[in-house]
Order: sequence, then structure tokens, then C-alpha cells
Amino acid sequence: MTYLVIFGILTLLAYILIQISKVRDLSAKIRGEATVEAKNNDRSALYLLVFMVVFLLLSVLSAWYYKDVMLGYGPHEAASMHGDSLDFLFNITLFFTGIVFILTHIYLFWFSYKYRAKTGRKALYFPHSTMLEVIWTGVPAVVLVVLVVQGLLAWNEVMADVEPGEDYIEIEATGYQFAWDIRYPGADGKLGTKNYRLIDMATNPLGIDWTDEKSLDDVVLSGSDKLVLPRGKKVRVRITAKDVLHNFYLPHFRVKMDAIPGLPTYFVFTPKTTTEEYRDRLREYKEWQIPADETEPDGPLRWEAFEYELACAELCGKGHYSMKRILSIVEPEEYEEWLAEKNAAPYFRDNIRGTDADPYKDQLLGYEIKNRATELKTDFASALASTDAAEKIVNLRHVFFQTGSANLDEKSQYELDNLTTILNNNPTTRIELRGHTDSTGDAGANLTLSNSRAIGVQNYLLGKGINANRLIATGYGQNLPIDSNDTAEGRQNNRRTELKIL
Repeated sequence: MTYLVIFGILTLLAYILIQISKVRDLSAKIRGEATVEAKNNDRSALYLLVFMVVFLLLSVLSAWYYKDVMLGYGPHEAASMHGDSLDFLFNITLFFTGIVFILTHIYLFWFSYKYRAKTGRKALYFPHSTMLEVIWTGVPAVVLVVLVVQGLLAWNEVMADVEPGEDYIEIEATGYQFAWDIRYPGADGKLGTKNYRLIDMATNPLGIDWTDEKSLDDVVLSGSDKLVLPRGKKVRVRITAKDVLHNFYLPHFRVKMDAIPGLPTYFVFTPKTTTEEYRDRLREYKEWQIPADETEPDGPLRWEAFEYELACAELCGKGHYSMKRILSIVEPEEYEEWLAEKNAAPYFRDNIRGTDADPYKDQLLGYEIKNRATELKTDFASALASTDAAEKIVNLRHVFFQTGSANLDEKSQYELDNLTTILNNNPTTRIELRGHTDSTGDAGANLTLSNSRAIGVQNYLLGKGINANRLIATGYGQNLPIDSNDTAEGRQNNRRTELKIL
């Protein structure tokens, strides 16, 4: 009903305006069209001047009123090192174009006023003026030269790549409908290579080449993880896309680069303002002192809830909005802690290792060998320091034998070499090497097999130069299980080799 009443009112107003126009036409015929036309011209010219003044004032005042919500003004100074150059370039461009904008409108409306139609006045034919042509050609040329030179200086600073040997962090952003996959280098500080032919949406959605050893410790953030970067460290972002055109946009850092399928791009920037520092800056402005969520008046204020964000600046589909991702800029120390936590869970180890996609399925990798050495060293030190007899036993988790045999598997050499190093570092320590089996088969045969395996480990250590007086080899067969023999997993746990510190 309300909409019907509004429609009726608008219809009535339109009818009234039409009737007023008809009345004015009749009045013009009565008074004389020439006189009415002259008055109309004077009135229109005056209205145009008034409109010009109001329009220019509103343009300037509205820009001033909203300056604190525009990038580059108020609290929104650039949060990156190169951002100041871009802001300066925009400001100097705004300065010159603002002058042109204001003068053009003044001349435009003044022309409409001064040269309004008047009875008896004729236009002056003015075909050519060399001086005016020099002015309106020369002045823009000089201004454009200033802008182009300033633009080139900013471009060379913003688009410069990293120099060989320079200290920087390289990450990779891959856009697709509708998210970003972010990849960080692992402990080696280097990103592995990619090949689109290797993309497998189930196991390898980024097409990472696992035969490149640099890829093995790379970290791929999950969709809910924040991007984290340190303040003051140069960052190089590899930017790619898997389906359509996207755009890698960090507005607060003045970073914007297309993500193009089949054509990798990059951007280099250095964050200079942490998230907390930016929040402190926003706290000084009253419009940021209101609740971030109107439905939670007691919740965090806008400045407290502020986060840097990564957005896609291309209309890449109906789910475009969901490509927003949070970026946190922290101090270098906090970044190192965060990165160490992420490095503890590399994508290859957690998703590829041991599967059909693993090109090293039957090999031990460098990081695994290193981790095993650290693990055994820690376990041995703990057992050595303990006074409890039960805690004096160390499980040699990575000593393996061929099935049903006392022959050591070649992968066992790493564990036994690590043990050799530990014993050399503890020359007075004596140990008992203990062999165990599960309950499958004959108990006597199991006892003999476990004893042979313990002696096999002993012989390996003797061959590495460990004194025979420091080693005892004993087989316990199936007599000392640590798990149930009713399950395959339990039987595997019972088939073990241990050392006991004497």
C-alpha cells in the first residue's frame, strides 16, 4: 500500500510539472517570446554559475571529509617501503589534474554565463592564435614530462626484482576459483619448482615437482591459515593462476599484480608496519572506535579487529568475494617462531611421503636421516640420565631385518652409524643389545632368531670399532612383548631391537 501511495504522489507531481510547462508556454506567447527567451537565458546562466560554485565546493569538501578513509591519507599511510613512492606519484598527479579540473569547470561555466545569448550580439570569428596554441600545447607537455619522469622513477623502484645474493623471503601465491594457495619455502629457504603437467587435484593440486629436493620441505598453508610475514624483510611473491585471470592485491602495501594462467608474474615489497602498529594508528580516529560487529556491542572495536587482507582485484566469478585472505605482519622474532612451527609439517612429508606419488618411496631422505639421529641422541641421553632400570632401555626404532632372517636391512645402517657416534661420545658406557620377536611360529625358533639378530647388531658395531667389552648381545624371543600379539600392529611393535644401558 505504501508503494502505491508513493507511485501516486510521483505521478501527480509529474502531471503538475507538465501543466506548469504549458502555462509558461501560454505566458510566453502573451508577453512575447523574445523577452521571455532573454530572461530565460539570463536565469539559466546565473543558475549555471551557482551550480559551479556548489559543485566545486562539494567536490573539495567531500574529498576533505572522506580523506581519512582513503588510501594514502589519514591513518592509511602505506605499510610498505615502496608504498610512499606510489602515494607521492598519486598526489602529484592529483595536484596537476586537480588544477585542470577546477580551472576547466570555472572556464566552462563562466563561458556559459558570459556568452549567453543576447539580442543584437554576434559571435566573434577567431580562427587562429599561435600564442594560445603554444600555451595549451607547451604547458600540458611540461606537466606530462614531470609525471612521466616521476612515474618511471616509481616504476623502477616498485618493479625491481631482487639482486643475486640478496637476503629475501620468497613465497608463492596460486589463485583459483575461489581461493589462494600459499606456499612457503622450508628450512632450506628455497621454493621447489612446479609443472602444470604434474597437477593432480587429489594429491598435488599445485603441480609441485617432488623430484626437486627443494620441494621436499616446502610448506603449503591450509585455507584457514593466515599469511604471516616479518617487518623489514624483503618479500618476493611468485604469482600464478590455475584457471582464469585473478589479481594479487594487498591494498595497504600498494601491491597489485595480475595472476595469469600460464604466465607467472611476481612482486617484490618490504613490509614496514606491523599489524599491531597499524591498529594503534587507527585507534586515534573516532570512526574506528565503534564495535566491529553491530550485533555485538560489547565485542572488539573496529581498530582492534583490523587485519591486513589479500584480495583478488579481478571479477573472477560469482565466488570472487571468498578469495579474501588475512595477512599478519609481525616482528622478525615472532615470524621465525611461526615459521618453525610450519616447517615442522612440510606438505611432502604429511601428504606425499610413502604414497604412490612419492618418487623416493624406497629411499631415506636427508631430513629423515637427520631427524633419526636427533631422535636417537635424545632417547639415549634420557636413558643415560635416568635412575629407573625400565627407563634405561632405548628402542632402536630404525633397525630392520630381512623377513625371517638375521640379515640387517641396508636402511639400518643409518641408525647403527648414529649409535656408533653416540657410543664413541660416551666411551665408558656399556650396553646390552636385546632382540625380540612376536609370538608367531615356534617359541624356540623365535628365541634363536632374536639372539642372532642381537648378535648381528653387535657385529656391526664391532666392525665400526666399538670395543667388545662394552657390548653384550641377548635374544629374548617372544618372552617380553610390549604390545598385543593379536593384531598386526601389535606384532610389529613386538618385533624390535633394543639397547639397555648397563
